[in-house]
Amino acid sequence: QVQLVESGGGLVQAGGSLRLSCVASGRTFSNYVMSWFRQPLGKEREFGAAISRSGARTYYGDSVKGRFTISRDNAKNTVSLQMNNLKPEDTAVYYCAAGLHDYSTAERAYDYWGQGTQVTVSS
Repeated sequence: QVQLVESGGGLVQAGGSLRLSCVASGRTFSNYVMSWFRQPLGKEREFGAAISRSGARTYYGDSVKGRFTISRDNAKNTVSLQMNNLKPEDTAVYYCAAGLHDYSTAERAYDYWGQGTQVTVSS
């Protein structure tokens, strides 16, 4: 089992920044591909960003590319999402997820999920 706990969400004005963190416990963190997904109210969950086990490779969804940066610290069992130039359409619950597969944008590829953290961007 892997337990994931997100933090760092909140209310921010459009154009502002937030940094989300996800701390993992349980199994060996560096064995897992880590991702961030988000789910706006009333909509389906969508892929945001992923990072390889070593951190050498990153992948982004089109809606966040160029504005968000995913990173990880395997020594601290942490994955982060730096979000810049936030827009009202970024308002959502953000989830971190862990999977043993190679990179994937599909929810079903991830085995463990955090409880989510709310990000609200005001216009």
